[in-house]
Amino acid sequence: MENWQKDPAADKPRTTEVTSPINDLQADSQVAERPADERPNVAPPTKRSFMTVRQLVITGLLGGITALLGLTGYGFIHLIYMKATILHIPTIIGGIVEGPRVGMMTGLIFGCFSLFQNIVAPTLMSIVFLNPLISVLPRVLLGLIAYLVYRAMPGAQAVKIAVSALVTSMMNTIMVMGLTYILYAKEFAEMRHVPLDQVVNIIIGICIANGIPEAIGAAVIVTPIVLVLLKTRKPTRRQA
Repeated sequence: MENWQKDPAADKPRTTEVTSPINDLQADSQVAERPADERPNVAPPTKRSFMTVRQLVITGLLGGITALLGLTGYGFIHLIYMKATILHIPTIIGGIVEGPRVGMMTGLIFGCFSLFQNIVAPTLMSIVFLNPLISVLPRVLLGLIAYLVYRAMPGAQAVKIAVSALVTSMMNTIMVMGLTYILYAKEFAEMRHVPLDQVVNIIIGICIANGIPEAIGAAVIVTPIVLVLLKTRKPTRRQA
């Protein structure tokens, strides 16, 4: 009979190695102490920027067009008591073609330029437009409104663009004049030499007399431009 030798290690209970958080921290510290060329290649977490390079370039381009229209005077239509504007057109185009971020940033440039114009070339209504809540905030929201209306509208491309431009332009007039009534009704009545209770009727009249022609003009100008831009634009994912 063969003699079998029993392995002493067989009687020892098997144990499972358990790592503790302290050991993990020590291992991480040892890796950190290594020279840079000996450390394992670990990709750092990527951070998504607020705007892509493409969006920044297009925002700068549309903002430059807005400033050019304002500096040359072609972006403002001088009326008796205020300046009607077509400076919102680049903002609408940016919101429809490139999304709300480009539209809102272009609207910010538009609003800041409107504020600047009322500082250097004041009119009877400049006391109102010196308030950023009236001259800047509604213009920033225009890019978002243009984007949302365009995305929500069914139907043909041209119809969606025209309705978006029409609604956004009307909202520009309504927001500006509505905030004027809320914040400066008394001052507006004094400037126009009318009773305070007549201010709301005058505001509505301005919205109709100025807002409707501006909206129609925006739809006529924006629709063919956006159609061309969408056809020539590369089929990349829209950045919100």
